[in-house]
Amino acid sequence: MATEIRVPTLGESVTEATIARWMKSVGDTIATDEPLVELETDKVSIEVPAPAAGTLDEIAVQEGETVEVGALLGMIAAGDGAGKAKPETSQAGESSSGTKETQEATMAGGGKIVEVNVPSAGESVTEAQVGEIYKKVGDAVKTDEAILELETDKAAQEVMSPVDGVITEMVVASGDEVEVGALLLRIEQGASAGAAAPKADKPAEKEAPAAKKDDDGGRPPAPSAQKMMTEKGMKASDVAGSGKDGQVLKGDVLAALEGGAPSSPAEKPKAARPASPAEDGEREERVKMTRLRQTIARRLKDAQDTAAMLTTFNEVDMTAVMEMRKKYKELFEKKHGVKLGFMGFFTKAVCHALKEIPAVNAEIDGTDIIYKNFCHIGVAVGTDRGLVVPVVRDADQMSIAEVEKEIGRLGLAARDGKLSMADMQGGTFTISNGGVYGSLMSTPILNAPQSGILGMHKIQERPMVVGGQIVIRPMMYLALSYDHRIVDGKEAVTFLVRIKDVLEDPERLVLDL
Repeated sequence: MATEIRVPTLGESVTEATIARWMKSVGDTIATDEPLVELETDKVSIEVPAPAAGTLDEIAVQEGETVEVGALLGMIAAGDGAGKAKPETSQAGESSSGTKETQEATMAGGGKIVEVNVPSAGESVTEAQVGEIYKKVGDAVKTDEAILELETDKAAQEVMSPVDGVITEMVVASGDEVEVGALLLRIEQGASAGAAAPKADKPAEKEAPAAKKDDDGGRPPAPSAQKMMTEKGMKASDVAGSGKDGQVLKGDVLAALEGGAPSSPAEKPKAARPASPAEDGEREERVKMTRLRQTIARRLKDAQDTAAMLTTFNEVDMTAVMEMRKKYKELFEKKHGVKLGFMGFFTKAVCHALKEIPAVNAEIDGTDIIYKNFCHIGVAVGTDRGLVVPVVRDADQMSIAEVEKEIGRLGLAARDGKLSMADMQGGTFTISNGGVYGSLMSTPILNAPQSGILGMHKIQERPMVVGGQIVIRPMMYLALSYDHRIVDGKEAVTFLVRIKDVLEDPERLVLDL
């Protein structure tokens, strides 16, 4: 009985891929889950594993051809292939040699070798950077014990041990860039510390076949990337490759073009930073930006380049909210199990204002405006890894207690690096509280593609004129940054005034006024 090999689902927006290379030839014996063929899309390269053991009977498409999701790649003839696959470094490169190492380790140690790979981190996330590594080769690990940390564009997550055993090989080091599904380490299941025969941490890279190397010693650009570089007059050295062994993918070429890479041979790349004087250079420390920090930098700059950003200010007398908190904080915490903070009031006040001024809750898509008839409020949280913005979904349908509970959960997850992708997607408006750090006034940057962000600040007692008398009141400056392409000045000012009105008279929230 023959088994079909087909193009797997490649992500919501990806419909086709290019055959980068076949790792096996017709007639080769293969094992279940052994990598057979590498596909390259606009965003990432992936390996297609064998769905069954047997013999590769047919290759339906050749290297360089483009195929759609679900297309037939080849056929596997039934046979006793499991466990007998012979690694062929001339075709399979590192993937095949990894299979060989697993088999050798199994025979030497007597225990089952379990490979730990980069987990899926969300539909739009295809690669990550290895952060802190908690364990080393020879260390014993327990099931669900954290081994290392991965940083993606949007969050950090810990990789847990799937079994009890001993780490026999660590394939990556801190700072390495890895793709989803890539091998991180190997564990000998059931072994105890000292019993396993560990391999060296991150062994030297195995040589891929000479025919597959380019002039720089890495893998040649993917076919679609090479075609685009030829059209734009670019060289592989002009583009930073993100694929395996530094392979240049089509997405890398697009990113280089967007970032100002040379589009013709006559253009030269941007000059590197001049070297520091010797006496200063000795006291400098150069550290590569984390993927999260790179994404923060890119998104913030993109927001400035794209939106017609403007900021309007107001101030709010926090007396009523502070008195309400003081009066009910003990009863609130006793009933709901969470402290009554300011964020619950501000989140509900924002939802109230968004319903009246829907343009602030909308976004621009080309020549269309998308109005959101719901309020997913992002709450900016500063962590030691950088700024993240988890989202309180459907905050307009929550009570203040429910909002406080969700913000507490998200804040704790952010500080522990345990935010999921679902926690940070779909926000329609953002609140940034610089007041917790002592900020008195700021102009927050939009969280694209959103059209508005509210900046909260420090509560400070100031003399105010009330009813002809000078009194001391706890005041807070509010800042609303907005996209002037979609939000008019009148709407922005009205939005901020509505927030001020609700906070100075919180009963409005109860009466929906």
